[in-house]
Amino acid sequence: MLEKRRKYNAGNELSLCRQAHNALTCRSDNAIIRRDADERRHAPGQTGPGGSVALDTYELAIQAQFAAAHRLREYDGNCERLHGHNWKVDVVLQGQVLNGLGMLLDFREAKRLIEEVLGPFDHQCLNDLEPFRDQNPTTENIARTVYEMLSARLPEGISVAKITAWESDHCGATYSRPLIAD
Repeated sequence: MLEKRRKYNAGNELSLCRQAHNALTCRSDNAIIRRDADERRHAPGQTGPGGSVALDTYELAIQAQFAAAHRLREYDGNCERLHGHNWKVDVVLQGQVLNGLGMLLDFREAKRLIEEVLGPFDHQCLNDLEPFRDQNPTTENIARTVYEMLSARLPEGISVAKITAWESDHCGATYSRPLIAD
């Protein structure tokens, strides 16, 4: 009897863990979107149990790099002087619809668009470039600028989920914008 009870409790705990894992809740402003495992069976945009909408999302991750110098204006320290980094940039793109080949966006096209954004930064002094003439070229501002410039180039239905700019192997900044529920 004791052995049966242990098996029942272990199974019940496992079931509760699965339920907690499968029930994802996202909060955006005052709208809450709940996505249960049952709702995942519905196609994107279809109404699931409780009137919620299933939003399957695909993400592409691409790494890129550029070398550039910068100085941080009004910074009290070494970074106020001109210095350089071999910047690494992690790009995460997202969308909900795959094309006829089963791709969100061809990696070659994604890399081409990223190069359009990062190419002008390569081997430049960032302070001299338009985006950074009036704002410090901090890692945070670089991540936001890349996010905005890349967002303007992406095809409809694909967006930037986040950009992480790394100025060294151990120091980076991520920029993203919250999804707004309709």
